[in-house]
Amino acid sequence: MSDDQMDTGRDPTDEEFLEAERIFKLTLHKQKKHPSAVEANRKKLSHINTYGGLPEFYVDQPFECRSCGKREIWKAADRKWYYEEAKGHIDAKAVECHACRKAQKSNDHKT
Repeated sequence: MSDDQMDTGRDPTDEEFLEAERIFKLTLHKQKKHPSAVEANRKKLSHINTYGGLPEFYVDQPFECRSCGKREIWKAADRKWYYEEAKGHIDAKAVECHACRKAQKSNDHKT
């Protein structure tokens, strides 16, 4: 599958974004049973030191970029990778779109 064909969540249609919002607002019980839910591997979350619970699953998380206002979706599979493989903090949330993150990284490397 080429990058152009991948469902990255970067340019969602209005319908896709609204559906992601709807699913994200469901109760945890309903989210867990939703076909788009991706099961968490709790053994890979052992790096997280929290008093709260660890996730059992991930769903797509819609967000609006704090820098430019673009709407994107942090896909469930990408969230799983971030928390379990990249060892990101479980409370981390997507706040900037891909383009703004890329521009920020480029600016960071220039200074």
